[in-house]
Amino acid sequence: MNLLNKTPVFLHDWSNKEGVAYDFQINLDTVNILFAAYTYENYSGEAFVLFEQDGKLFEVNGSHCSCYGLEGQWEPEETTIEALTYRLYNGKMGNESYCGNIFCNELKEFIK
Repeated sequence: MNLLNKTPVFLHDWSNKEGVAYDFQINLDTVNILFAAYTYENYSGEAFVLFEQDGKLFEVNGSHCSCYGLEGQWEPEETTIEALTYRLYNGKMGNESYCGNIFCNELKEFIK
């Protein structure tokens, strides 16, 4: 997987793996975060995390209002570069966000 050779990308309100672990309130020692974006604006938060574990690619999506955070939302879904590419170019992934969590162009560049 070529993505493993790239420097991990952390966008907006996250600057490292520890920030992701803190906001989701989980231990991330066994995962290799590749790309993570989180923004908290307009009393709401949205997050996207792409990671590798045991040779497989996963994504996590989370959101919350001002009353809560991301805790309890770490629910990985296995994904592929093809699925991500399709959603980036044919859908609205990373393009629309009430909270300002826009990461479409950065993720396109990262998975290229």
